[in-house]
Amino acid sequence: MAGSGDRTIEGAGSRDEARRLKQEQRRAEERRRAWRKRLRRGARIGVVVLVVGGGIGGLAAWFWSRGELPPTSMANHVEENPRGHILKEPMPIVIQKHMLEHADGIQRGAQGVIIQYNCRKYSCPGDLVENLTRVAESYPRFVYLAPNYTMDARIALTREGKILVLDQYDAVKIHRFING
Repeated sequence: MAGSGDRTIEGAGSRDEARRLKQEQRRAEERRRAWRKRLRRGARIGVVVLVVGGGIGGLAAWFWSRGELPPTSMANHVEENPRGHILKEPMPIVIQKHMLEHADGIQRGAQGVIIQYNCRKYSCPGDLVENLTRVAESYPRFVYLAPNYTMDARIALTREGKILVLDQYDAVKIHRFING
């Protein structure tokens, strides 16, 4: 008869067999625990990857879907001036940035304001360019006017760190922005 400290496992014929079965059960349980631990760790990593990937994907979608607007910073500009204050051709972005720094390239001069319009992508009233020209002419030292066929706005005014986007000509808002 077995002693009081001995346990038997159902189906085991001897003590050695019982120990072996018990060890196998322990190993099987350890493997299950290790597998569950790896599964949980993998699930956590998967969630992090999905969240980060979704965030990056969302940011990329926002970046590529947002409209292009003129610059409001002078970063990466060139020390070059446009041919005039009222242009019939688009002003290169690097020159726009320089005019935001100081109009006419005068080191201590006033910072420039650039008025741009896009009448290729948007239908514009017949007098829009005339009205904008009159505004630019009333500030001959630091306001520039040029078309911009790549921007996603009918009218945009920029100065260092600021932008005003308009769907239609509004003299009050335009003068307030220029004088602001």
